[in-house]
Amino acid sequence: MSRSEPVLPDGPDATRHVARVKATAARVLRMEGEAVLGLADKVPDSLAAAVELILNQPGRVIVSGMGKSGHVARKIASTLASTGTPAQFVHPAEASHGDLGMITGGDSCLLLSNSGDTGEIGDIVNYSRRFSVPLVAMTQKTDSMLAKAADVVLLLPEAIEACAIGLAPTTSTTCALALGDALAVTLMEFRGFRADRFQVLHPGGRLGAQLLRARDIMHRGDELPVVRGASPMGEVLVEMTAKGFGTALVVEGDTAVGVITDGDIRRNLEDLLEQTAQDVATRSPLSIDEDTLVSEALGIMNENGITSLCVTDGDGRLVGLVHVHDCLRAGVR
Repeated sequence: MSRSEPVLPDGPDATRHVARVKATAARVLRMEGEAVLGLADKVPDSLAAAVELILNQPGRVIVSGMGKSGHVARKIASTLASTGTPAQFVHPAEASHGDLGMITGGDSCLLLSNSGDTGEIGDIVNYSRRFSVPLVAMTQKTDSMLAKAADVVLLLPEAIEACAIGLAPTTSTTCALALGDALAVTLMEFRGFRADRFQVLHPGGRLGAQLLRARDIMHRGDELPVVRGASPMGEVLVEMTAKGFGTALVVEGDTAVGVITDGDIRRNLEDLLEQTAQDVATRSPLSIDEDTLVSEALGIMNENGITSLCVTDGDGRLVGLVHVHDCLRAGVR
């Protein structure tokens, strides 16, 4: 039997319906926002100890939790890993059936449990104690099993859950997630984690594309369509055709002094083959440094109505060429 489409009210009832929905959403967001702001005003002193503990371990941070805490733990593990702190989520139930072997002596553990007495995490707690794996607890209860066993306790505020019956994990999981982000970013800063390293860990999608630099996508060496100023235009046409950029760079030594494009060729068609590269070239071609962001390079090309840019090193020497198609292939728009 197919499910019927929900019937939404009309007229004044519709207005009241929308108002009720917005009021409920606003209440939830306000409660969770106030809880996070309260946590910001009372950041646990133990956060410094947790940061030091993790930094002193050569291995990964093993993050675990059950139920909603487990979902938050997965996200924290992912954030840690993507910001320079190797981390792995281990499901507590799977840990009890062999996955405890994923935890090594060089690791540290970050265990999440609102009550601190979640039975399923008990085996990870015992394992960490038995093999001296440093343990950080994130919980609301200082007198819980987890807190008593931990080396460091990150205490969460006892905030009221935002759901109508006050039971579904909402405010508590938001605070745990926010504190996990705070831990990850603090570790990131103490490690000196920079944008270039972030790009290495995020090669796909928009994040990776936004951090690409000219040196990451440029053509170099024998791929470059280079000619000398005295080169006959017949040779220039062969070079342009062979390299496929619709462009030739006129060089003196290791410096690009001119550029020949399809437009330059059309403007000199009448006696083209009687001329040399320096006769046809546009002088002083636009260039960028090899550390220039690809997004910035694309903006320069769009602004000037051109399809390629010379790439130079710190001494102004030609080291590469970036074409608009390279930018688009890299996902920069």
